[in-house]
Amino acid sequence: MSELRQDLVSGDWIILSTGRAGRPHGISDKKPPRKPAPLKTCPFEDLKKSGNWPPILSWPNEKKWQVVIIPNKYPALSHISGCSKLLERGPHKVRSGAGSHELVVTRDHFKTAADLTGQEMTRVFEMLQKRYRILVKDGCNVYTSTFFNWGPAAGATLYHNHYQVLTLPIVPPDIAHSLHGSRRYYQKHKHCAHCVMLKFDTKEKKRIIDQNSRAIAVAPYVSRVPFEVRIFSKRHLPYFEKTPLSDLKAVAAVLQSVLRRIKKYLRDPDLNFFIHTAPLGGGDYGYYHWHIEITPKISTWGGLELSTGVDINVVDPEMAAATLRGGKRN
Repeated sequence: MSELRQDLVSGDWIILSTGRAGRPHGISDKKPPRKPAPLKTCPFEDLKKSGNWPPILSWPNEKKWQVVIIPNKYPALSHISGCSKLLERGPHKVRSGAGSHELVVTRDHFKTAADLTGQEMTRVFEMLQKRYRILVKDGCNVYTSTFFNWGPAAGATLYHNHYQVLTLPIVPPDIAHSLHGSRRYYQKHKHCAHCVMLKFDTKEKKRIIDQNSRAIAVAPYVSRVPFEVRIFSKRHLPYFEKTPLSDLKAVAAVLQSVLRRIKKYLRDPDLNFFIHTAPLGGGDYGYYHWHIEITPKISTWGGLELSTGVDINVVDPEMAAATLRGGKRN
């Protein structure tokens, strides 16, 4: 039996249709191992030679860097003098493309996010936090999106491990949707919607993939795509950049655990993960709960998804969680 499920925060509906799971999808035992791109063509091996120098931030220093933040050579948005101006062109609203687009790069060409040590992954998060705190001082910046693309199907053009940091002069639609839904739920129930969902998941125990004392990974009850995963700090924290180091380490550890499980049990699919956090600059966002979402590229959108916005998921979240815990594959 198919089932429609409504997301507690967004109000959006998905179709869970496990009967369609027999259709071809992206998990195959015959899939050849992913081949690293050659070092000689990688622009991150010699940042000076490839024109990616000087860095915005580096750790531990520029000479012996292990993590570095650099401008994107092909930015979607660029820093300009002054803030983005809202204009009207006929019936349309237009803004100048003010913002910033940067990359966080780790040193080892052959280590992706799943392969970094726990200390290295935590250092990436600490560098991101530091950058967020700098960006928030510019009153023109409204929202910073950090995301990771792995593989061509996920939009990655380079093999070398890196993360993109895109800062916009607006609150993007998906974030606005999530903030609005979280606020609406809080106003009605006086509880964080994400905390309520986590309480339900913890009680049922069926969709938990991994956890430690401060962080947890679940296959959402309303999963939009097969093997979607969300990672939360167990404490209610609205802002990524204000998260204490102990919680940050815990989230980083669970993130890496899940990425390694996806690599092992799903045969290293292309994927995206991204941080959803409250907008920059403070404000009344106490009802929000920052988190990380992971979306493996196992299914593709078709006519229904594009024409209605209703996603079809063919993998039950409980089966997805069992698979990623090391149980039987769907």
